[in-house]
Amino acid sequence: MFNRFIRPAPENFLDRHQIQAVRSGRRDFLAGAMVAASGALAAGQARAQGDPHILNLPPHSKALGQPVAARGYGVPSEWEKNLQRRESPGLTRVPQSSVSFSPLQGLFGIITPSGLHFERHHQGWWDVDPSQHRLMVNGSDEAMLKRPMVFSMDELMRLPSVSRMHFIECGANTGMEWGNVAVPTVQYTHGMLSCSEFTGVPLRTVLELCGADFKRGKFVLAEGADGSGMTRTIPMSMVMDGQVLLAYGQNGEMLRPENGYPLRLVVPGVQGVSWVKYLRRIELGDMPYGSKDETLHYVDLMPDGLHRQYTSIQEVKSVITSPSGGQVLLEKGFHSVTGLAWSGRGKVKRVDVSVDGGKNWKAARLEGPVLSKCLTRFNSDFVWDGKPAFFQSRAVDETGQIQPTYGELRRVRASRSIYHNNAIQSWALSENGELKNVQLS
Repeated sequence: MFNRFIRPAPENFLDRHQIQAVRSGRRDFLAGAMVAASGALAAGQARAQGDPHILNLPPHSKALGQPVAARGYGVPSEWEKNLQRRESPGLTRVPQSSVSFSPLQGLFGIITPSGLHFERHHQGWWDVDPSQHRLMVNGSDEAMLKRPMVFSMDELMRLPSVSRMHFIECGANTGMEWGNVAVPTVQYTHGMLSCSEFTGVPLRTVLELCGADFKRGKFVLAEGADGSGMTRTIPMSMVMDGQVLLAYGQNGEMLRPENGYPLRLVVPGVQGVSWVKYLRRIELGDMPYGSKDETLHYVDLMPDGLHRQYTSIQEVKSVITSPSGGQVLLEKGFHSVTGLAWSGRGKVKRVDVSVDGGKNWKAARLEGPVLSKCLTRFNSDFVWDGKPAFFQSRAVDETGQIQPTYGELRRVRASRSIYHNNAIQSWALSENGELKNVQLS
């Protein structure tokens, strides 16, 4: 992403040589601006003398371009090829059970392009033949569901559909930061986060078709078709309001294979592991199922050593995406501070921004639309005088929940956990314009 005042790191991790290259780039930028200004008069004189190199049009201004539909499916410009999902080296033993992080630092608005949507797989991804895929709906006993049914994709897509925008965040997002600073950029601290418009059939509609007894059925079990045997319990209270979707569409097209094609569950506000991909079965039951991925994994380690289970809601959270770690401010003066806020409990009500490490806060501008359980873009103004600064954002949702500091969160959760870290993120700006990840209590 080109930005006149912020130079992103060539890669996500900067070594000394790369930092020196960034510094050199800043000097070249300023020197080039001075040369351009001082050369304006000389350029005018050269034009008067008929210099053939002045006003020489580039090829794209004097020739035919590529034909319409030369690329049947559009792809980004080659100048944007450095903006991509990235895996954290050594995060897992095998890449089939790993994560790719979304480049939040280079995105605009609130919608994540499907090709940059973060990935979390437990046994790799598959490109499933939709004509062969089936969804079975059954009950744990006959009285709970009158008509067990099996749906093809065609049958599901013939039912009335809805489209809604929601964020999805892995429960382990920011998990590497529980103990101390572990990674340098926002792509790695918060990049297990994306937001899309999802299209599908409300799960409640399908359960009604099957004759579900909603008084007896208190929970549903969602089961995926990949080899990991991913299964998750969803409370019926989340299903009854119609928000839980059997989704086949994402951002105006079919789901991508990495995101669960041809069918996945969408459970707004709940950690991503419950958004089961390659969905093949829904079972209605009267109690939580206690599957391996909700009793052994995706649990919160508490200070007394006990594990807290079924804590699925993604609490209110925000992060400044630019300026952020790994970037460099090239000039003093005005800069726009921008970031994202979200809450699994509803709409974001307010975001405050601090540039002095939390001593003083200023209300940021919330850019519309502000939707429930969806990313919200915020902006704030900053004039840099060349002195050090500490950027932070603090979100408040419509239920009154306030994003905590690391000190506040660790007092109730300690520092040995993995999941549900929604602490305030801090970026330190140094006098040379470089930004780094730091933690302030």
